[in-house]
Amino acid sequence: MALHKGPEKHEERLMSVNPFFGEANPVGGMTEAPPTHRLPDTPLPPSTAYQLVHDELMLDGNSRLNLATFVTTWMEPQAGVLMGECRDKNMIDKDEYPRTAELERRCVAMLADLWNAPDPSAAVGCSTTGSSEACMLAGMALKRRWAQRNADRYPGARPNLVMGVNVQVCWEKFCNFWEVEARLVPMEGDRYHLDPETAAGLCDENTIGVVGILGSTFDGSYEPVAELCAALDALQERTGLDIPVHVDGASGAMIAPFLDEDLVWDFRLPRVASINTSGHKYGLVYPGVGWALWRDKEALPEELVFRVNYLGGDMPTFALNFSRPGAQVVAQYYSFLRLGREGYRAVQQTTRDVARALAGKIEALGDFRLLTRGDELPVFAFTTNEGLSYDVFDVSRRMREHGWLLPAYTFPPNREDLAVLRVVCRNGFSHDLADLFVDDLARLLPELRRQPHPLTKDRDAATSFHH
Repeated sequence: MALHKGPEKHEERLMSVNPFFGEANPVGGMTEAPPTHRLPDTPLPPSTAYQLVHDELMLDGNSRLNLATFVTTWMEPQAGVLMGECRDKNMIDKDEYPRTAELERRCVAMLADLWNAPDPSAAVGCSTTGSSEACMLAGMALKRRWAQRNADRYPGARPNLVMGVNVQVCWEKFCNFWEVEARLVPMEGDRYHLDPETAAGLCDENTIGVVGILGSTFDGSYEPVAELCAALDALQERTGLDIPVHVDGASGAMIAPFLDEDLVWDFRLPRVASINTSGHKYGLVYPGVGWALWRDKEALPEELVFRVNYLGGDMPTFALNFSRPGAQVVAQYYSFLRLGREGYRAVQQTTRDVARALAGKIEALGDFRLLTRGDELPVFAFTTNEGLSYDVFDVSRRMREHGWLLPAYTFPPNREDLAVLRVVCRNGFSHDLADLFVDDLARLLPELRRQPHPLTKDRDAATSFHH
């Protein structure tokens, strides 16, 4: 979560209360206008408190028009009702809420089967608050396994983790928090993610693992997990180094099993030790729920697992945080039950169809060059053609005037010269909405073309979106 400072003295002010907010008496609750940065001295009627908060939140962007986020912004009303019924259930209390715990167990079993675990009954997994926690847990398991194998050298030797420079920021946090060296494979030319041979070349006796991303947030492309495993197989033959792979499937692990069934990226590859996904992305659940799975008990060191009493028995747990609501896990089970394989396939195929069609229409406008086309993740990135008098940051700023939250950002090393726009298509972003998006973009182009030059003076300041 973001870190916030307390208010400066000059920022303190009072909130304005409309007389109509009083339920019976028009001036009820108005004896004191509540301050914004300290607790009010007296209570407010619930309707007044609600309206004050509600009105301020109107200034937020419309989540359905947010083309930056991967997070689910629409679910069926029945799912919302279930989540409301479970928002007061604490997931950690397994003995008080045994059925919620059972639904979590079933979700893990379903994912183990979906991701082709050699023995789904032997796979180990848990829910998390999102993929960031899931990645932290997977990284901890990789580091602990490495430490066990190198007990004679650790903690003297410093562990490292190999991954593409395009990884989500949670992996940088993991390396920082757990004192692991991040070895990043840079982008080169038209390759916007990890290269298997380069990644293998960065590995040594201190490498705890290699991260492969099934769906890069920068452009929506899959990293070649099978080729990565093959390169590490060859490395083991040459050097004896046995380096495990973790697949960050935050988005793609809920796309590929349904739309790319012939793509081998999961537990069918013996070198893949663990996989994570975000239930709140293409798992089609409101934020925040994630999942982490290990292929078997050997992949998750036992000393990382805590035991709690569960109905007089033993319930193993593995998590960074403690209390959290059961609502999202229940919603995940609802989605699995509601859609099944065919339902997920239909939803994800529709989303990919929208992405590919929208990418084609944007390309047809003539001012833009596509980097990807939405044919892996339903996500694509594009940039402006050379010779134009505006840039991607101008486009992002002007589209916001129409309510569209369209991220513009520069790529990491070695392609800092490339600035792009990215569109994430999700369930609920229909062909109709996509057409409205293109219409608004097309209407802006004549004005943008009349600009004397790009209006962005500081790209870093203009990059409002960060991975």
